[in-house]
Amino acid sequence: MLLKNKKFWMGLVVVIGLVFATLGVSGKFTTTSADDTRIKIVYWHSMAGAPQIALNKLVSQYNASQTKYKIVAEYQGAYPESLPKYLNVAKSNVAPTIFQAQEIATSALIKSGATEPVQTFVDADSNYDVSDLEPGLVKYYTVNNKLRSMPFNSSVPVLYYNKTLVKKLGLKALPVDPSYSDITNLAKAITQKTNNKTKGMTLEAYGWLFEELTANQNAQLANHQNGREPGKRATKLNMTSPAAIKLMQWAKVNIDNKSFANYGAGSVAETNQLAGFLSNKVGIFMQSSASIGDIQAGAKFDVGVTYLPHPDDTPRNGLPIGGASLWVTKDKSTEQKNGAWDFLKFLASPKSQAQWRLETGYLATNKKAKEDPKVLAAVKKNPNLAVPTQQLETSKQNVVTQGLLVPILPIERANVEAAMQAIYAGANITKSLKAAEKATNESLAAYNAANP
Repeated sequence: MLLKNKKFWMGLVVVIGLVFATLGVSGKFTTTSADDTRIKIVYWHSMAGAPQIALNKLVSQYNASQTKYKIVAEYQGAYPESLPKYLNVAKSNVAPTIFQAQEIATSALIKSGATEPVQTFVDADSNYDVSDLEPGLVKYYTVNNKLRSMPFNSSVPVLYYNKTLVKKLGLKALPVDPSYSDITNLAKAITQKTNNKTKGMTLEAYGWLFEELTANQNAQLANHQNGREPGKRATKLNMTSPAAIKLMQWAKVNIDNKSFANYGAGSVAETNQLAGFLSNKVGIFMQSSASIGDIQAGAKFDVGVTYLPHPDDTPRNGLPIGGASLWVTKDKSTEQKNGAWDFLKFLASPKSQAQWRLETGYLATNKKAKEDPKVLAAVKKNPNLAVPTQQLETSKQNVVTQGLLVPILPIERANVEAAMQAIYAGANITKSLKAAEKATNESLAAYNAANP
């Protein structure tokens, strides 16, 4: 069902925290001992599982490396939970000094006026060189020529395929930069040669993948330079572009070939498609590069990793990044903000980023991390680890790969996912995308009217 009217407002509350009356701040701040006179820097994050362990390790290393500041890391739930919590307290004395936010929250956080641009600290620090960071990451979080936040846990989507099965069936491995027909031909052959026991491919009904696959065709999803034109903001989204039509026509070809597995949308779909891949029920799927280590660990076969595909008649443009970044709260003492900056520099250092990459699977934000001996050894042992970075670094630097700056992206994604599922069920491609476009633009108009 498309999101608009009442559902628009409900979604907006969850995503950007315009209404906070019923929301509270979960958990208690960790306290320091009475004799610890260091300046406390509270850091709210959304890392769980292995990434949380890796983050806590970095926090401990930083705290042990100096005696002036103490970072107190506090888990605040997943991104949709933590953003409203932060916006609820951002201008109060209980706000954290550092806040981790998903990339699609960039517009909302800028609009809130609650954060200090990281550019402020960069400009005041003559010893810091932003060019050490991956340019694609820096450009995503740069708005109106100001770096708004520090890139941290970043990823790009990649394509995964069962390389062992492909070889066993006597088929050719995919090139690192595949076209739509490369995927279609392989998917059809896998399905036929396994007597339909293994479906060739799947494409999760996932708004992020829709955005990335159209971006790979150099298609702007929003007007005013994807919402980044100085002095203007997005007022219309275009979900019926030639790139969007080509993408869904390609999916339909694979459905008609009976080589497509439909796992639906949402977290259940993501879980089921991974289970299907690991159990030889499907041969090809697309997901975050941060999952490479886990997927390879769970597979009892050789996993191939490539860039996202593109139409045969359209050169690869490259991709904007996904993931999250770190924001500094404006209404904090100078000492706390300086401490936050010191910690952000530590996290973005080559050594920290090499460690973070190896322990989590996220991309290293610092280019020099690639030269770390442990990273070099890991890539030599597992060349798949190099593919996401290569895909990012060979992406064209333009407004499309810089990424969308639209405040209602979660609503846009939900509408796209509804359209994709309808198309998978046999609905008309253009009509389905037009319906998603109409509902999304109504929501965007309502948001812009409520937030002049």
